[in-house]
Amino acid sequence: MTAQSTTARQTTPTDRLTVAVLGPGGIGGLLAALLSRAGHRVICLGGDETAEALRTNGIQIRSARFGDFTAQVESDTELREPVDACLITVKATALDAALTRVPPTALGDDALIVPFLNGVEHPATLRARYRPDRVAPAVIRVESTRVAPGRIEHASPFAEIDLTGDTVPRDRLDALAQALDTAGPTTRVLPDETAALWAKMSFLAPFALLTTRHALPLGDVRTHHREQLTALVEETAAVSRACGGPADPAQALARYDAFPPGTKSSMQRDAEAARPLELDAIGGALLRAAEQHGIPAPVTAGLVSELREAGL
Repeated sequence: MTAQSTTARQTTPTDRLTVAVLGPGGIGGLLAALLSRAGHRVICLGGDETAEALRTNGIQIRSARFGDFTAQVESDTELREPVDACLITVKATALDAALTRVPPTALGDDALIVPFLNGVEHPATLRARYRPDRVAPAVIRVESTRVAPGRIEHASPFAEIDLTGDTVPRDRLDALAQALDTAGPTTRVLPDETAALWAKMSFLAPFALLTTRHALPLGDVRTHHREQLTALVEETAAVSRACGGPADPAQALARYDAFPPGTKSSMQRDAEAARPLELDAIGGALLRAAEQHGIPAPVTAGLVSELREAGL
C-alpha cells in the first residue's frame, strides 16, 4: 500500500471479519472506519451519546493519508454477540469502566482481545478477565483526534501498527494483521511481546513526562531541558533492558530530535484539556518495573511526584 492510497481493497466473504471497537475515539474511530470501508463488519461500543451519533451518522473521517469519507458502522453500549476481535482503544484511565461493556460471556471464547493502550501492565489485567491466550497487545503510531462523536481528524502522514502476543496462535495474528494492513494502517506482527511493549514505553515515557511537566512542546524540551531528557532516556533504557526490552538511548534521542518542534504528547494534551492523565500507566508502571529489578530511577520518581503534587 503506497503513501498516496486513499481507498482500501474490499474484502471477500471468506476473509470478512466481525470486529468490535471499544472506545471509538481518535484511534478507535479511525480503525473502525477504515475496517468498515474495507468491507468488515464493525460494532462500536461506547456511551449512549456516542452510540446514537454513530448509529445515525456513521463515522466521518478527515485524513490526508486515507482521504475524507464516511463509514457506516453498527453501534451499541454493550457487546451482545461473539466477534472475531475486540479492539480496545480507550485510555488506561477509563479501562476498568469500559470493560463492563464487553462481558466475557458475550465476547466468545475465541475472540482476540487487542488493546491499543499505553504502558506495559494492561495485558495482565486483560488476561485475568478474558481468555489469556487470546490477548494480543498492539502498538500504534498515529496522530488521530476525535473532535466530536463520530468525527475523526487524522493529522499524521503515517499510521503504523505492531501486533504481538506471545501465546496467541500465529495464524490468528496474521489474519488480523492482514485485515488491518489492507484497510490502511501499515501493520506487522512482532514475535516478542515484551520487546514490542517496551520499545513503545521507552520512547513514550520521557516524551510524555517531560512535555507534561514543563507544559512545553518537544522542541522546547529537547532544547531547554536537554540534560533532564538525556538522563530520563538513559534511566528508561536501563529499566527496559532489565525487563527484556530494547535499550538504545542514542537512538531514542535521535528520534526526538527528528520530530517537528511543535509536537506534543497525548498526556500533555490531556493536561491542557483538564482530562485524567495516564500518569500511573506510564510513570507509575515505569517506577514499579524499576523497583522490581533494582534499577535506580530518581529522575522518573521526581517527575511523577511533581506531576502528582500539581494535581495532574
